Amino acid sequence: MLRMKSRNSRLASFFMAVILLWGGIAVNLAGLSVRARSQEDYIKWVEFTVPYAALEKALAADIQGNEKNDPRPWVETLAYLAAKYGGQWGRYKAKDMDEFFTQRSQGKTTRELAQDMQYYSYYYEAYDAVLGGMVGEYQISTAPVAESAEVQMETHYGLKAYSPIAYGYGFSHYDDFGNSRSYGYQRRHLGNDLIGSIGTPVIAVESGTVEVAGWNQYGGWRIGIRSFDKKRYYYYAHLRKDRPFAEGLTEGQVVNAGDVIGYLGMTGYSTKENVNNMKVPHLHFGLQLIFDESQKEGNNEIWVDVYNLVRLLQKHTSPVVRNDETKEYTRKYAFFDPWTAAHEQQSGGSTPQSGEISSAPSG
Repeated sequence: MLRMKSRNSRLASFFMAVILLWGGIAVNLAGLSVRARSQEDYIKWVEFTVPYAALEKALAADIQGNEKNDPRPWVETLAYLAAKYGGQWGRYKAKDMDEFFTQRSQGKTTRELAQDMQYYSYYYEAYDAVLGGMVGEYQISTAPVAESAEVQMETHYGLKAYSPIAYGYGFSHYDDFGNSRSYGYQRRHLGNDLIGSIGTPVIAVESGTVEVAGWNQYGGWRIGIRSFDKKRYYYYAHLRKDRPFAEGLTEGQVVNAGDVIGYLGMTGYSTKENVNNMKVPHLHFGLQLIFDESQKEGNNEIWVDVYNLVRLLQKHTSPVVRNDETKEYTRKYAFFDPWTAAHEQQSGGSTPQSGEISSAPSG
């Protein structure tokens, strides 16, 4: 820390610290994530910079641990390392994760190992908001729905979230989070652009509720899906002109991870509806974290870099089939998500069983 040269500068520093703490402003000092709490006790800032290698290794350990009845939840693992590194993931070494697993295998809990880490709780809450719905138990049919009179399901544990691009469809992307955008006003790019072909089926990454399905001058035809725990808002933008959404998709309905929700296009950047003003066909895919409903829209929105998540989700892609009469695509294999069932039971609705998008009424 810099040494103050005068009493006035010390006082100025003190009062600035008081202002930051009173306002509950999140700051980042030397890579250390610091979250000051106010009476509104919720997270107001998250930077998700976990490298792909750490995500992949933690995921594999989670799945293997489940198979061996030796739980190694990847959120705990990544939160522990984030606290160890002070948020500076450039320090990541695979051996650090191995050492953590060794200590766990010796009977120590993550809480015990992290008891002297001041910010472990913060990282756990933040990373659970990002990753909480992506790994778990699910069921999927052993054969395509159309080829079997009786759907037989197999239970799996692992990635139950899907790539936003359907199986068999190529795309390219790079880490463009934070790049400048100038249409309408100067702003940062808060997502990851997946460059592909017009009409490519777009997939629901996680099961949830459709909150938005309509036009926006910046995103064109777009879809917003909220996770059942309300922490994640998935944003899919620049969908296809004329027929952007999967048949029957409406606001308020429940969709399963892996369902076809729409089609890649190049709409947007126009105050006039249904206009192609993007230069290149692509899907803008974004992920917003919501710890309090006041963060949903406004100046306190939290969007995270999903580039490495998109890379990881390519390990789990949803095969689709085309209906030649309607020219619509649906998922090939039936899928059952316990989260969807629990949500439908709680809300009094019905859980989609066929693997296709349900026809719940709009909200």
